[in-house]
Amino acid sequence: ETVLPPPDDAAYREAKADLSLNPCDVLAPTEQTAPVVFASPHSGSLYPEDFVAASRLDPLTLRRSEDAFIDGVFGAAPKRGAPLLRAHFPRAYVDPNREAFELDPGMFADPLPDYVNTASPRVAAGLGTIAKVVTNGERIYSGPLHFAEAKKRIETCHTPYHAALKSLIARTRERFGACLLVDCHSMPSVGGPMDRDPGSGRVDMVLGDCHGTACSAAVTDLAERALTTLGFRVMRNTPYAGGFTTRHYGDPEKGVHALQIEINRACYMNETTIAPTAGLSRLTERIGRLIETLAAIDPKLLAPA
Repeated sequence: ETVLPPPDDAAYREAKADLSLNPCDVLAPTEQTAPVVFASPHSGSLYPEDFVAASRLDPLTLRRSEDAFIDGVFGAAPKRGAPLLRAHFPRAYVDPNREAFELDPGMFADPLPDYVNTASPRVAAGLGTIAKVVTNGERIYSGPLHFAEAKKRIETCHTPYHAALKSLIARTRERFGACLLVDCHSMPSVGGPMDRDPGSGRVDMVLGDCHGTACSAAVTDLAERALTTLGFRVMRNTPYAGGFTTRHYGDPEKGVHALQIEINRACYMNETTIAPTAGLSRLTERIGRLIETLAAIDPKLLAPA
């Protein structure tokens, strides 16, 4: 396996590079005291050598789809009594914020099984479970793939990631009667050709609750007030209303609220070199205060309708 870049915390460094053994991990508090689960599905940076070799792109361009450093930005969650799930595999390899099998048949040399979703908007954009392009629209592969390769990636990465997430949500509901899932992402500072806002500059934070269907308005209001108080410019559901994770797990009537947070990359990194800037420490400190606010949420606010 090729590690891009060298991970910057001990637990990640010690993880075996074989993604079939370590596709993800959970940074758990000594005791979970908050009815909240944090997840970072797109910050993984362990790039398998065969994947890099099969790509027509250089390693830096491959990383354009990565939500670099976001797992560290939300790293204070365990100290506030909430678990943090983080993927080790990169989004360009397998995207856990998709259905298990959202695939573009044009990417494959062999026919796809009937159960594969080949007609979703994500597939049409080239951003299925196995992506056709990186975020800026450049094609990843020089030739066609075989379905067996996609199936292997999904079974070794996507499946265990969601098994871990389901377990965290179930345990949280059992302990507190409800759960708030915070799905943590970053976004380019300017909308790209694949986005709904091409060429448009973006605010600091976008909160996605699937237009109120995945998370109650009271919870989204709480997060928005906290971020605004911290000095961030915030929008809701534009241009990102929430991905598969938000839509799939969010069910406020059953006491599960899912809120997607997108952070403008210009706040903390050089988007060309994918290197942290001086803003990273300031952002991490302020997000730590958001985590503190969400961790103190009254479980009654999350209770089933």
